Amino acid sequence: QVQLVESGGGLVQAGGSLRLSCAASGSIFSIAAMGWYRQAPGKQRELVATISSGGSTNYVDSVKGRFTISRAKNMVYLQMDSLKAEDTAVYYCNAAIQSSELGYASYYWGQGTQVTVSS
Repeated sequence: QVQLVESGGGLVQAGGSLRLSCAASGSIFSIAAMGWYRQAPGKQRELVATISSGGSTNYVDSVKGRFTISRAKNMVYLQMDSLKAEDTAVYYCNAAIQSSELGYASYYWGQGTQVTVSS
């Protein structure tokens, strides 16, 4: 069984910074892509950033230059700078994880962490 647990959310003023962390644990043979998504009230969940196993990154246009995704071992991070009120959302960690050498990768989600940016 695999678990993803996020941490680091909270309340911050506009222009401030937060760093989100996500730890993957359990039956893990390898981790391919990892990413962060967010869902604001009344809106659909959207991709924020992804990072491949080789370190290639991808960002939604609205966060380019402000957010940085990184990973180390079974962790993925999201450094969020110059935060804006429109970044307020529940942020979810996502990862493609292979649990055994002969198995296929499956996508897993964390429970989410609230980020609130006050203007």
